[in-house]
Amino acid sequence: MIIVMNPDAKKENVDEVVSRLKELGFGIHMSEGESRTVIGAIGDRTRALSLGLEAMEGVEQVVPISKPYKLVSREFKGENSVINFNGVKVGGENVIIMAGPCAVESEEQIIETAVSVKESGASFLRGGAYKPRTSPYAFQGMEEEGLKIMARAREKTGLFIVTEVIDPQGVSLVAEYADVLQVGARNMQNFNLLRELSHARKPVLLKRGLSATIEEWLMAAEYIMSGGNYDVILCERGIRTFETHTRNTLDLSSIPVVKQLSHLPVIVDPSHGTGQRQLVPSMCKGAVAAGADGLMVEVHPNPDKAFCDGPQSLDLNQFKNMIEELKKVAESVGRSI
Repeated sequence: MIIVMNPDAKKENVDEVVSRLKELGFGIHMSEGESRTVIGAIGDRTRALSLGLEAMEGVEQVVPISKPYKLVSREFKGENSVINFNGVKVGGENVIIMAGPCAVESEEQIIETAVSVKESGASFLRGGAYKPRTSPYAFQGMEEEGLKIMARAREKTGLFIVTEVIDPQGVSLVAEYADVLQVGARNMQNFNLLRELSHARKPVLLKRGLSATIEEWLMAAEYIMSGGNYDVILCERGIRTFETHTRNTLDLSSIPVVKQLSHLPVIVDPSHGTGQRQLVPSMCKGAVAAGADGLMVEVHPNPDKAFCDGPQSLDLNQFKNMIEELKKVAESVGRSI
């Protein structure tokens, strides 16, 4: 349930409500908006009914949360969550761009890509240092050396770094280098990893699982938030269906659906969603029109020689041209890139 405090409630009023709830073993999660404070109480709702919380000073109303995902829901927080990276706001007015190769292959490749995508309008550099692959014989990534290369690219360009963490043991190491910790589709329900990330001091980008329903996706986000990490970005990256012409089926309808159900920012990865570079610009335009807060696009200096996912990667000029087209779409829906 949530306890909505009056706009003029004092700090001591909030503290009294929190203390009362903690006495009965409720987990407390605070949401402090511009106009009022909302207290999320996780525990036995039937016990809370006898507390008389509505009568406590400063309390406006007590609202039960019907959704299984409590902290993720619009019922817990009505206004959109915005994650601020030194002025770059994910979930704000601007549509943010994350761009870079599937995998870190060399320092030259990463620096060249970073400089170019920054000039085109990207704020984040994406790249995989750890690459969990379907085949055990495929390129598995440069690991910590890849992280160091991305960190050097950040020093040169000012781009924020997004990279994947694949197991609980790797969270602390990746967090030393990355600004955003990415959970890949295969790990969306790796609950030990999600629990570890719930205690991390870095934002988490949570990709939708290969066959995950929207509710399962949001429940995975709930795992992260329940441990105290409220900086979660959801990423739609396509789901597995009967269609074989594209790599996955990019579910653009999930954007408005999730925005109705949750306050978390939503971005879209059309590269994995389609698997074909010629489809990426159209899906980017559709995602922006549907209300996406950002895009994650695979970009490589020479896609035909990429170690992985070359067919779905744009080259540097294709990316630049696409961003110019996207600016018009963003403007048409009252946003900017």
